[in-house]
Amino acid sequence: MDRAEIGVGLVGYRFMGRAHSNAYRQVARFFDVDPVPRMVALCGRNEAAVRDAARRLGWEGYETNYERLLEREDVQLIDISSAGDTHCEFAVAALEAGKHVLCEKPLANSLDEARRMVEAARRAGTVNMVCHNYRRVPAVRLAKRLVKEGRLGEIRHWRAVYLQDWLLDPEAPLTWRLRRETGGAGPLADLGSHLVDLAHYLVGPIAEVIGTAETFVRERPLPSGDRTGEVTVNEAAAFLARFENGAIGTFEVSPLVPGRKAHEYFEINGSRGSIAFDLERMNELQVYFEDEGPYTGGFRRILVTEPEHPYMEGWWPPGHTIGYEHTFVHTVKDLLDGIRAGESPAPTFEDGLRCQAVIDAVERSLGERGWVSTGRNPVSGETVAGL
Repeated sequence: MDRAEIGVGLVGYRFMGRAHSNAYRQVARFFDVDPVPRMVALCGRNEAAVRDAARRLGWEGYETNYERLLEREDVQLIDISSAGDTHCEFAVAALEAGKHVLCEKPLANSLDEARRMVEAARRAGTVNMVCHNYRRVPAVRLAKRLVKEGRLGEIRHWRAVYLQDWLLDPEAPLTWRLRRETGGAGPLADLGSHLVDLAHYLVGPIAEVIGTAETFVRERPLPSGDRTGEVTVNEAAAFLARFENGAIGTFEVSPLVPGRKAHEYFEINGSRGSIAFDLERMNELQVYFEDEGPYTGGFRRILVTEPEHPYMEGWWPPGHTIGYEHTFVHTVKDLLDGIRAGESPAPTFEDGLRCQAVIDAVERSLGERGWVSTGRNPVSGETVAGL
C-alpha cells in the first residue's frame, strides 16, 4: 500500500537529537504509519559537527540556519530538540510558517514563553506535541488503564522521584542546563517536568504546591576548563502537592544522588490497590489489589511484554524486553497518527503549559515560603490545570 511522506527537519544533534533521529529511522519499519517520515535535514550551528551528525544519523542533508530550514518546502514537520532557551523562538516561528511541531520537554523556560507557544499553536491550527516520552512506556500505559478502570479505587497518594548522579562530581562542567538564562528552572524543570506530566496523566491536575530547593555546588568549571562559573539554578528540589481530585503528592528531583542513574520512580495508592513503576526496570509494573486477599497479598510483578500491551505488537515475542529508545519510536508513531487525523496527540502544548504552571508555582513557593496555587491561564482565564 502506498503511503504518503512527510519531510522532517530536526533541530539539535546531541543526546535528544540522536534519540529522535533513531525514532524517525525506525518507526515505519515496525509500525504501520501514514505518513512515513522522510529525514530531510538536520539543523545545527556548527557546520562541521552537524554535517558529520547528519551523515551518521541518517539525514539527507543539513542546515546551519534555522530560518532556512523553515523556508524549505520539503519540510512539513519541525522537531525541536535543542536547548530550552530556544524552544519558544523556534516553535513560534515554525508554527507561523505553517509547520507541525514536536518540541522536547520542558516546553519552555518560563510560563510566559509557554503561553506564547500555546497562543501560536492555536493560531496555526497545525499539529503540536511535547515529547514527554515516558507516557509511551508500555508499563506506564498499563498503569493508566488500571487507574482509568477503577482498579485502584479512589486515588489518594502519589509519590515520585527522579534521581541521577551525573552532577555528583563537583568538577562536572557548567553546562547550559545549570544556567538560568538557558536552563530555566534547572533540574526542577529538566527532571521534574517528567514527573509532573506523569502525575497529570495518571492522577489529574495539580491545584497547589509548596517546595524547597538547594544548590550544593555553587561554582563549576566552564567547558573550556580554564576558569569556573556560577551555578544559577537550584540543583535539587522537592515539593508537596495537592491534586484537584483530593489526592496528595510528593515529588523530588536531584542529579547529585550517588548510585542513582535514571531512577524515575512513581507509586500511586488508592482505596483498593497500588501500583509502582521504576524506569530502571521499565518493562515491569508492580501491582497490588486489596481484593486478592490477605494470604496472597503484597506487590507482584507484571512483565509488560505481551502483544496485548500498548505498542508491544510492533516489537518482539513475549518476554523480550524493549528499551529507552523505543519510547521515542512510540512518540513519533503517535505524532504521525495525529498528523494523519489532524489532531494534536497528548501531551499537547496546552499540556506543556499546565506542566510549566506547576514548575512556576513551585518556584514562587520557594520565595513565598508557603503554599502556592498553580494559577489561572492568562489565555483563557480558566485555571491552567483545567484548560
